[in-house]
Amino acid sequence: MTTTDMADWGWDLKWAEAFGEYREAGLVPGRVTLEHKHIYRVMTEEGELLGEIAGRMRHAAFGRADYPAVGDWVALLPRPADGRATIHGVLPRRSKFSRKAAGPAVAEQIVAANVDTVFLVHALNQDFNLRRLERYLTLAYESGAQPVVLLSKTDLCADVPGRVADVEGIAPGVPIHAVSSLQDEGLEALRPYLAGGRTAALLGSSGAGKSTLVNRLYGEEVLHTGGIREGDDRGRHTTTHRELVRLPEGGLLIDTPGMRELQLWDADSGLDLAFRDIEALAAGCRFSDCSHEGEPGCAVQAALEEGTLQAARYRSYVKLQKELAFEARREDPALQREERDRWKKIHKQVRKSPGRH
Repeated sequence: MTTTDMADWGWDLKWAEAFGEYREAGLVPGRVTLEHKHIYRVMTEEGELLGEIAGRMRHAAFGRADYPAVGDWVALLPRPADGRATIHGVLPRRSKFSRKAAGPAVAEQIVAANVDTVFLVHALNQDFNLRRLERYLTLAYESGAQPVVLLSKTDLCADVPGRVADVEGIAPGVPIHAVSSLQDEGLEALRPYLAGGRTAALLGSSGAGKSTLVNRLYGEEVLHTGGIREGDDRGRHTTTHRELVRLPEGGLLIDTPGMRELQLWDADSGLDLAFRDIEALAAGCRFSDCSHEGEPGCAVQAALEEGTLQAARYRSYVKLQKELAFEARREDPALQREERDRWKKIHKQVRKSPGRH
């Protein structure tokens, strides 16, 4: 019987150490390659199996984050005769890209787990939006993986260098690659991120070209692709579920459905990193507790007045701060009144900032 080398799927000595107790219990490791309505496709040494959550694990789960996500390593009891397995545990994640789950409940949704690189795919068409990219960057930094911006569909853009410069202005130090899957341009520069056993996740809006990019890197069509809606350059949803595929050269890619709504989840440190230019300015304020709401010696307000900090970027920063504070208040109602008063002052100051239109 042919067995699968799990090192090809990212297994290493550290994972083996973390798996010790599970192995003693007679379980085997597997990596989740697809999730669909609590049914999981899992790659194991005995090949692909369909996994279901054990009753005890389901009962002990506090929320969605306690269930497996694509990219997770799980402990399971295989039943190779019928191609199935029972999942009994999830190994501690090295990284995770999370967002707030849709709906009124405060819940985490893990989009991809145990990734080394997060490819943020942003199309160079009418849907180009720096503010949305800042949101993705915030969550990418929070994930613990390396963010890399892929500016796709360069064949549709008349000023690629100008767009690259725009992104450099909001993503200092982040690698940026301009690519065209249609014309096979810029793809070779992505190979180093996809060395054997390394995992990258593709994240972006519908129509950004994620599935087409996977197919190009794979060398054949392994994922279905779709077109662009006329009028606004926004894409149709072609990927309907998250899926991990292994490239012929050894790298691993997770494709995800396009996300028009990307609400933040527990991303305070990610916000600090994504807006490190504003954080650096804040460090130069006269008062260490400066709220940038009109205090004397405020370096942030000075930068806004001088034009060295764009008002649109600062408003984006304030908006994301407010979103995180809102979610915190939902978990701690005692903060509600204090936060409401503070944000009234912030909005009043932002409206006074020059260049806001």
